[in-house]
This record gives sequence, structure tokens and C-alpha cells, in this order.
Amino acid sequence: STGNLCFESASVALRPRKETSVVLRVLRWCGLVLALMMATGWGPQSLMTKSIAGFIWTKLAFSVGVIVPLGAMVLAVFLRYGCLEFVGTLMRPIMHPLYKLPGRAALDNLTSWIGSYAVGLYMTRSLLTDGRYSRREAFIIATCFSTVSIGFVGVVADTLELLHLFPLVFGTYFLAVYVLGIVMVRLWPVTFVPAEYVAEPRPEVAEEGPLLKIAYRRAIERATSAPAPHRVAAGGLVDGLLLAAPILGTIVAVGTGAVWLTENTPLFEWLGMPLVPVLSLLGLPDPQLLAPATLAGITEMYVPVLLVKEAALEGRFFIAVLSVSQLVFFSSVGPMMIEMFDDVPIRFRDLVGVFVIRTVFLVPLLAAVTHILAWAGAFAS
Repeated sequence: STGNLCFESASVALRPRKETSVVLRVLRWCGLVLALMMATGWGPQSLMTKSIAGFIWTKLAFSVGVIVPLGAMVLAVFLRYGCLEFVGTLMRPIMHPLYKLPGRAALDNLTSWIGSYAVGLYMTRSLLTDGRYSRREAFIIATCFSTVSIGFVGVVADTLELLHLFPLVFGTYFLAVYVLGIVMVRLWPVTFVPAEYVAEPRPEVAEEGPLLKIAYRRAIERATSAPAPHRVAAGGLVDGLLLAAPILGTIVAVGTGAVWLTENTPLFEWLGMPLVPVLSLLGLPDPQLLAPATLAGITEMYVPVLLVKEAALEGRFFIAVLSVSQLVFFSSVGPMMIEMFDDVPIRFRDLVGVFVIRTVFLVPLLAAVTHILAWAGAFAS
């Protein structure tokens, strides 16, 4: 039996997992208290600002509390009607040798690009509990391919007055994610994650023959056994709500702390000081502005963008691409990964390590791309 995807019932995405840690329980309760403060406007004035309470409430909480359930509903229909089999069969020859992933992971990537990393993580979690991803595969997808959406890259470009360069910003971002992915899957912490399953394994099976024909046949076979679309959609919606509810508290708590830390302390100015000579050596303009922004993205990926609005064009381009390519930030995606993948597990130290390693590779890579584009006249007004 090929089994059923977790979207077919409202409980499978939340199959019994190990007991929630004390830290996560505390964060959930802290998040609940903070959410009540933000909803009522009662609380410390340093938190009740537009840049903190407004940002957490309208952007982060909305993206999880609303987008995840709605995205889960749509995604359930796509997956249950053969999209996973079709894309997985076509993309396996690329995804497996380069990224050590099944072809179906390409659909996961696409979900993040065109929708939201939150919906992409929901899909990864669902396929993990269904035995279609191993622990290591889920770790790779979550930390290397849960990307910022195309739409938000546009917001970043607009903030830094780079909309006229949007194709270059997005193209560089796209290449950075997939080139760096080839490297990251072969380094710590990925290599330390066991290639085991949390459910009965249902690995992708390679099949000889014309790929398009095989993909079409598998998709049709899957779709013909599907229940009515409204039942699938309803199950996906409930799954999304059940999954989003416990995560919201953690995101509000960690996100508030991360953004407050950036706004009210000189922490990243201090941490960025050693990077000033490095960025100068790489020939980037305004290294004093760029250095804090290079590391501030670990709190929230939009923070570096706000720090370099006065930098030269080349510096703004560099930070625009770097901030969205680092992928790991603790205002939302970090706590989401820790909560959703506690049985992989994805730990705080792993995420910090991934952020640092990605940054170490991205800084010289993006500096080189910036210089090449400047040499080619791409930044000429």
C-alpha cells in the first residue's frame, strides 16, 4: 500500500512526538503574555512600538496564524492529487546527486519561493511524519531551502531602492541558495543528523524509462485514489491550524526578544567590528555600515535592510542579497524549526552554526558577484 499523506486527516501532522521541552513551554507562555499585551496595548513602552509590537503582530504572527492554515489547505489538494509524484519523478535526477534529496523536495522548495517559508516548513513536517523524508532530508530542506518568498525579496529591493535591479537581486539570491546548498549538505551539522525515519519509510523509487511518462502515470495513479477535494482541503486546513497554534507563542516570544535586542543594544555593532577590515579588504563600500548588518540578520532578516538604507548602491545590493540568503533568523523561522522538528532534532546550536557557515561562504561569494556586476556596468545610473 502506498499509504495516505498526512493531509487526509486532521491529526496526522501532529502525531505523538516526544514531550515538549521545558524551554519551549516557557517560551509559549511568555509568547501568550506578550501577545495579550500587544493586543491590548498594555505593556512596557519599549515593546509597544510599531517597529516591535506592530512588526511582530502584523508580520510574524499573521504569517503563521493565517498563511500556514490557508497554505496547508491549498497544499493538501495539490499533494493529494498527484503533484508530489509528478514533480518528484521529474526532479529526482537533479535533486538526489546534488543535494542528497528525493525529487519531491523540489516541490517543497517551490512552495517556499512562491508562497512562504512557513508553508514550506509545514509541508516538510507533513512529509517527515508520513515517512517520505528521513530526519536528515528534513533537516536539509528546513535549513537550506526554506527560502524567503519572491514577493518579500521585492519588498527588500523596494526598501533599498533597488527595484530597477530586481532581476539581478533575485537571480543572485536564487543562485546563492542552490550553489551554497551543494556545499552545506556535505558539512556539519547536516552530516551529523541520522538518515533515519520517524515513521514507516516511503522512500522515492527510481524507475527506468521516459521521465515525463513515468511522472504522469504516477500522478494519475495518485489522483484516482484521492477523496473529494473538499474533504482533502478541510483536513489540510485543520492540520494547519493545529500545527500553527502552539508555534505562535514561541515565535512571539523569541521574535520580540530578537527585535528588541537589535533596536536597543549595540550588540551587533560590537560583533560587527571584526568584520570591518574584512569587508574593506573585499573592496565593499561603507564597511562600517555593512559590518553590523552582516550579522544582524540572525535576529530578523529585515533588520539588515534597515541598517544600510544610507549605504552606497553596491553595499545595498550586497546586503539585500545576503540578508535573504542567510535563511536562518530567530524572529520566526528559527523557533518554527525548533518546535516543528523536535524529533529530527533541529537545535538552537545547529541553527546558529548554519547561520555562521552560510555567512562565511556568502560574504566573499556575494562580494565577488557585486564587483563583477559593477564592472559590467549593472549599477550605472
